[in-house]
Order: sequence, then C-alpha cells, then structure tokens
Amino acid sequence: MGIDLTPQVAKKVYGDNGGSYHAWSPSDLPMLEQGNIGASKLALQNNGFALPRYSDSSKVAYVLQGSGVAGIVLPESEEKVIEIKKGDALALPFGVVTWWYNKEDTELVVLFLGDTSKAHKSGEFTDFFLTGSNGIFTGFSTEFVSRAWDLEEKDVKTLVGNQSGKGIVKLEGNISLPEPKPGHRDGLALNCLEAPLDVDIKNGGRVVVLNTKNLPLVGEVGLGADLVRLDGNAMCSPGFSCDSALQVTYIVRGRGRVQVVGADGRKVLETTIEGGNLFIVPRFFVVSKIADPEGLEWFSIITGTPNPIFTHLAGSSSVWKALSPTVLQAAFNVDSELEQLFRSKRASDAIFFPPPN
Repeated sequence: MGIDLTPQVAKKVYGDNGGSYHAWSPSDLPMLEQGNIGASKLALQNNGFALPRYSDSSKVAYVLQGSGVAGIVLPESEEKVIEIKKGDALALPFGVVTWWYNKEDTELVVLFLGDTSKAHKSGEFTDFFLTGSNGIFTGFSTEFVSRAWDLEEKDVKTLVGNQSGKGIVKLEGNISLPEPKPGHRDGLALNCLEAPLDVDIKNGGRVVVLNTKNLPLVGEVGLGADLVRLDGNAMCSPGFSCDSALQVTYIVRGRGRVQVVGADGRKVLETTIEGGNLFIVPRFFVVSKIADPEGLEWFSIITGTPNPIFTHLAGSSSVWKALSPTVLQAAFNVDSELEQLFRSKRASDAIFFPPPN
C-alpha cells in the first residue's frame, strides 16, 4: 500500500481574536480522503463564541483542554445547553446544530473526528453557518429574507449587515448566553477521564471505550471511539481492528514511538509521535506504540461500527495462544524448545505491557 501514513498536525483555516479553527487536509494526509475521514480542532479564547452551524458529516467531539458551554439542537428537538470540560466526548449525528462558547480564561480546545463518506468533499468537513458573514442570511436576497421571516426591509438590512464575523466572534458587552441546564448532559456527553475504565493495567495503561452502552448517540454517528492513557515507557500490544475501515488517532499529550506493519509483512510506518499529531491506521494493519518516560495519551475513532472489535497479537488471549504447539513450531520453523519459550511468555491477558524490569 503506497499511501503515506506520516503523522501530521492541523493547519489554521480561519479565526481572529475570538479563537480559531484548524483542520487536517487530505493533501497533507492522503488517508483522510482514501478513508472518508475528516479531522479538525476548534480553539476558543475567553468570550470566544463559535457561531451556530451544522455540518455535512457525523462526528465525535472530544474536549482536549479547558471548559465551556455547548448548545446542541438535534433534528426536531429542543436546544440542549450543556457544560463541557476537558475529557468530555460528544456524539454529533447528521443534522445537529451546535454552538460553542468559552467564558473562562483558559483556552477551550475541541477535537472533531468524523465520517465524510456523505460529505461534499471526501476527507474534509464542510460547515454551514446559520449566521455570520458567511451565514445563510447573506446568500438570500433582501426580498426572500423579508418574506420568509415576515420582516420589514429595513430590519432585514440591519439583521444581515450586523453579521460581520466569520465562524467565530468575541462577545462584548452585556450579552449573556444560556446557562447549562441540569439533565441536558444525559445521553449527550461522557467524560472519559471520569468514566469507569474498560482496561486498567498497573504501570501499563488505561482505556475508556465509547460505545452504544455509555453514549447511545454513537450508534447514530456510526463510529466507535476510545481514550487510551499509556504509562511512561509502557507498550501497547500489537493489534489490529477486525471490523472497521480505519483507526484514526489523535495524540492528546506525551511522546512515544509507533510502528505499523501492513500486507506482506512490510513496515509501513516507524516514527515518533507527540501531542498534536494525527495519524491513520488502515484496516487489518497491525499497530503498536511505546511511550516515552512522560507517558502517552491518545483519542481515537474507529470507523464503520459504533462497537468495534480489536484483535491483539500478544497476551494470553492472542491468536498465538490459541494455535496448536505443533502448528506454531511448523509455522515458525523452530524446535519445540523455542516454541514453548515463545508460548510461555506474556501469559497475562494484558493489552499494555509495563516497562522491562
């Protein structure tokens, strides 16, 4: 497979003093287009307001930093106003309208990963803004806006003319946006830093998996996701995704090494990864990571299914343990002593391996 899998960082698309929007481009990361995946980040400064919008893609949002408020309007539903903070994951199906606001001094940063198979451009999100200098009101003539919303022409001109910001604005004056409402978070957001752990290996790592049980809306989005935190110098077992198209991984923090092996036993990627990198592993390709001393944390989506299945190639549940000893001996072309040594190692059911003693 001759596609470049080199990790990439996002590039700024637009923004001003209220914040900025960054995205990964298929021209820099070809697997985005090949796999119909979009990836972007929204960064809001104090009083930064991301104007109401909807997208041509279903997404999973993950709060990388800070805290704030999000407004979410599902099709034919009332507006939900929820508090968001670092570690929150939200599933955003097709047709959802969202706005985002940061009222704190710390920058609010939200990651978006999603499926662009139905998008206007493969590998890219296209947002449609309800307001702003590129919002829907600016495209319609005064007559159409006047008749559709039963407004006088002078009011239409004021309504349209005052929309000078593009995508993100900084709120000034006495505007008070809605406060989060109790119960609105239910079913919309899950904090991955506070949720029960699906995997917890001492000195190895921890995993929280997003699926239809703990965040039902991922079923509508059609994506699974997980947050993985690898301890310093620990290793993530080599493994591959069985039933999904791609695994898209964003490095949240830390630094480490990654290797990916594809068809014909060829190593297709060996590099250093660090916070801010995004890389993609094709279906059935085997990937493994080793953290540097400060540890490694990443957030991934898994395309094709909201309840993904992984096969790990080390540990007691690996395929090696299931194969017959003589089959392994013949396959590796080794004597029984070495086969027994190989089989006796990694007897635990771990997917994370602590540093060597």
